[in-house]
Amino acid sequence: MFHVMFFEPRIPPNTGAAIRMSAVTGTTLHLVEPLGFDLSDAKLRRAGLDYHDLAHVIVHPDFDAAMAWVGEHANGTVYAFTGRGRTLFADIAYQPGDTLLFGPEPAGFPDHIGTDERVTDTVRIPMRPGLRSLNLSNAAAIATYEAWRQHGYVTGE
Repeated sequence: MFHVMFFEPRIPPNTGAAIRMSAVTGTTLHLVEPLGFDLSDAKLRRAGLDYHDLAHVIVHPDFDAAMAWVGEHANGTVYAFTGRGRTLFADIAYQPGDTLLFGPEPAGFPDHIGTDERVTDTVRIPMRPGLRSLNLSNAAAIATYEAWRQHGYVTGE
């Protein structure tokens, strides 16, 4: 299946929603520290409802550790989603094992992450001009469901 990675997420309910999305889609959610909250945060737990035990969540101490994991356990393809992305998200032929990388709220990931040699491409989800960004968990859901749709919603179970 696919991997969804949040680089240094800050808002607990967004990560809670991503935990729920990961459970229902079968994706693995990767959280890159430092996190802007404690994983036992009540708002995170509430947003994830009872899906925490059904989701596969991996916490990485830093970006290098996360990329090492991707290189060893996934297919090594990393798409970094940003409003400044070069490629439209729907124009990518996603493959199982791809990693969909998202930056923290509200500013997104720093420029050095998008230009890191381990990032395959920077990707954007279209929006109306002049607006800053989508909600993190919404953007992750849009991208995840497009990747999953391309593979007939196969769950791998």
